[in-house]
Amino acid sequence: MRTRTMVLAFAIGLIAVLAALPKLTGQSYDQLAGAAKDKFSSGEPAGKGAGGPAKGSKPAEVTVSNPIQRPTIEWDEYTGRFDAVEAVDVRARISGYLDKIEFTDGQMVGKGDVLFRIDPRPFERALDQAKAEYEQAKTRVSNASLDVERGRPLLKTNVISQKVQDDRENIMRDAQSAVSVAEARVKTAELDLSFCKVTAPIAGRISRKFVTPGNFISGGGTPDGTTILTTIVTQDPIYFYFDIGENDALKYRRLTEKGVKDAAGVGANVGVALPDEEGFPHAGKLDFLDNRLDSGTGTLRARASIGNKDGLFSAGMFARVRIQGSAEYDAVMVPDAAIGTDQASRFIYIVGSDNIAKRQAVKLGPLIEGMRVIREGLGPDDLVVVNGIQRVRAGQAVVPKHVPLRVSDGAAAATGGNPVKTP
Repeated sequence: MRTRTMVLAFAIGLIAVLAALPKLTGQSYDQLAGAAKDKFSSGEPAGKGAGGPAKGSKPAEVTVSNPIQRPTIEWDEYTGRFDAVEAVDVRARISGYLDKIEFTDGQMVGKGDVLFRIDPRPFERALDQAKAEYEQAKTRVSNASLDVERGRPLLKTNVISQKVQDDRENIMRDAQSAVSVAEARVKTAELDLSFCKVTAPIAGRISRKFVTPGNFISGGGTPDGTTILTTIVTQDPIYFYFDIGENDALKYRRLTEKGVKDAAGVGANVGVALPDEEGFPHAGKLDFLDNRLDSGTGTLRARASIGNKDGLFSAGMFARVRIQGSAEYDAVMVPDAAIGTDQASRFIYIVGSDNIAKRQAVKLGPLIEGMRVIREGLGPDDLVVVNGIQRVRAGQAVVPKHVPLRVSDGAAAATGGNPVKTP
């Protein structure tokens, strides 16, 4: 109801204004309509701020420069994750009660260092029993041997039969076999007793203890049902795994065929950087490429080996890796601020000898040291508008001021901006 009242009031006001318009202007409705028609047909601006340059305006002052041309290598970047060269889940080989822990959580351990001690008393008793059985078996062999030696002269005089003598020799051989069995039991008991000391199978950094003293731990030759006591990972060197797209993998293969040494082949040099680092300060080598692409993601798994003497990298940590992505070539480069964009393309303005700005479509390459590589559309002798691009229109005259370009902060200074951060 309120809205209807407001609309009605607005309509009444509008009618009142139209009715008073001839009195205020001194003209009829026909005269007002003809004047408006003549105004629009003449092409005059409707008012202040209309489009198009004002008559007699001065040409825009712009800064122009020749592009930089220099030998360049393009680099491709990927993200990946560090992983240990060797990693072990430490388990006991025997079952028993954990008696003592011999390490501090997170410390570096050497191969063979004692980490855990299991209560040895049951295994010591088992060893004593095996040794006693071994001595008992040797005694049986000695007695059987004497019976055989005594029976030989009696067999010759037919005091005993051949069967009795054969039985005595069989008893001796059986006793000798029992000695071998008892000896094996002694060695097994000695081995079980040695397993009461759980040692580090590799050198590296140990994790925390997963079990505290006093707990019963399950051991054995299979991982199912056995207790994980802790884990150990090697530190130096360390692996870095990352995935390469199918198109990039094909590109690297072509570059390798052309003799580019570091184009993502086994043995190629790579650079690695952590998220908080500038550039790629850590050097490594590519040492593995998978034998097939992942059909689900269309990527090829690659691995680099990185030195980690100071322990800076840890397994599971993310980082960036850089690989050579092209052969060396002479690149034409301009500041990134000199490039315009619209919905269809990227472009630059080139100023000719007549000081007329010409719009030129370009094909862009990577950003290198604050400068953008121009793959197509620009020559080394062209004059490019590097400052004042917002004031330039294609086909208009400009007042060019020539300034030489310099890489990185020099290029940024020429455009009146801040130095561009390099990757």
